[in-house]
Amino acid sequence: MGAGGREIRVPVGAGAARWTSRAVERRVLLVVHNVTSAGRLLDVLPLFHDDLRVQILVTNTGSSPFQAGTEEVLREWGLPVLPWEQAAREPVDLAVSASFGGGLEALPGRLSVLSHGVGYTKRLPRPGAEGPEPTFGLSPDWLLADGAPYVDGLVLSHPEQRERLARACPEALGAAVLAGDPCYDRMLAARPYRDRFRRALGVRRGQRLLVLNSTWNPEGLFGSGGTDLLPALLPRLAAELPADSYRLAAVLHPNIWYGHGPGQIRAWLDRARRSGLALIDPVRHWRQALLAADAVLGDFGAVSYYAAALGLPVLLAASGTERLDPEAPLARFVTEARRLDTEAPLVRQVDALLTAHRPLPEPAAFVTSAPGRAAALLRAHFYALLGLPEPPWPALLEPLALPPYEPVRRTAPLRVRTLARGRRIRVERTTEVPYGAQEDTHLCVYEDTRDPAELDLADIIVREGPPDDPRTGSPARWTADILGAYPHCGLAVYVDGRHSCTVRSRRAGLLRLTAGPGADADPAAYAGAVHAWLGAGRRIPPRGVSLRLETGAGEHVVRVARERDVPRETSLHRP
Repeated sequence: MGAGGREIRVPVGAGAARWTSRAVERRVLLVVHNVTSAGRLLDVLPLFHDDLRVQILVTNTGSSPFQAGTEEVLREWGLPVLPWEQAAREPVDLAVSASFGGGLEALPGRLSVLSHGVGYTKRLPRPGAEGPEPTFGLSPDWLLADGAPYVDGLVLSHPEQRERLARACPEALGAAVLAGDPCYDRMLAARPYRDRFRRALGVRRGQRLLVLNSTWNPEGLFGSGGTDLLPALLPRLAAELPADSYRLAAVLHPNIWYGHGPGQIRAWLDRARRSGLALIDPVRHWRQALLAADAVLGDFGAVSYYAAALGLPVLLAASGTERLDPEAPLARFVTEARRLDTEAPLVRQVDALLTAHRPLPEPAAFVTSAPGRAAALLRAHFYALLGLPEPPWPALLEPLALPPYEPVRRTAPLRVRTLARGRRIRVERTTEVPYGAQEDTHLCVYEDTRDPAELDLADIIVREGPPDDPRTGSPARWTADILGAYPHCGLAVYVDGRHSCTVRSRRAGLLRLTAGPGADADPAAYAGAVHAWLGAGRRIPPRGVSLRLETGAGEHVVRVARERDVPRETSLHRP
């Protein structure tokens, strides 16, 4: 049952006092079950920062079936890791866990347990137990050992959890502590940085970010139980939601991510990723994605409830009510939330969700009864169990980090619909769309497409990269090479900046497209407007022209200027 490994000798173990540089007054053991629980323990780790009286240790029970990724997370922490067998006998003053099971009752010292979700909501039987499924963390199955509670502190985020505890396991009431939700508090503190998080995800001005989220159960959105919605839903999202109006991101539970393996998840979602779906780190950056979102398409997991608590519109694709404690607020939310209609157009449903949305008061009220106060309450609780006075400085949590910049990396071909009315040109790009007879259409293909045969059919070929890449030559040279290599192509587009690109047209020569004031669209969409302009028989005047590009995300002024050409020195042309 335990996690193996060589026992450590410093800073604890036989003869450790001889080898340690600093003597400490207390030892705190963080008990990890899997990556999910590790993420919640990381929330509270800063409460012990700077206290030279306390030594932090870590152990892994080894009891969770989801062990993948755990070792890497613990290595990142850089804290002494005790094998479970050593941790079960090494004296500590306080053990802190964010899950149950794994022999917690055998640990020496006092024990405090946090929730690793949005309170205690799911039903889960203890291994080997019989009878109806109890609520995980609020039932005798999880809280009692030999008929008596073994937890010294059961951290609750709201009094309603205490009421359910009183009905389910009154013996453990003495351990209940109302101490808020540090995970939610970190999100509340990071709300002012929403725009930064959106820019980190490559969300352009006027775009809507739709976050898909799934818990790990078979009944979840990603699961294959029930109707197995995902295989049909993913291509529909890419096909029906215009690329310039929506940015798509997916937050998958760590048990999905590490249970199947990140490489397998990327393989399963390859087509969706090539169509623009971003996969979010399920430990470090899921909260930032939630704060950046305009709407959430999810299931009965904690992320959906956190989203509703933040005031976001939520559309549920899987309810999973049989997995939930029917008395939990999450169960009521799942019962009442708007549901995805798999037969109706997706754009219409998302638009209706956003238009009719009114924030629900209940999720924000029941996530925590002490918003913004979890750090102070938890530290007071921990230090009371340690028998130490609290440090004199304020109890603070770590701010959410700014994720790395992740612009849309799209390589799937785009079907482009355009409608020109003078200098005002509407452009709509999706992977597959039904076309109206009144609209001009063309095919836009990225040079690094999975299927090279698509390049032979492309009206526009696009490359994204720096303007001084020695492998491709200058944008002017690359565009010339492309038109020579692909006779059907009418426009070669080299995107070399967030707001600019170089375009070569068979009819108009070399052009430079730049965004006007306030414009913030994909430069490849600018090229679609130029394609429609030239296709309507218009010319590019010697001094250039300004076009008004309309997308679902708004209106953008695009300046089209003639560029001085360079001599041709390549020979990639097909006869």
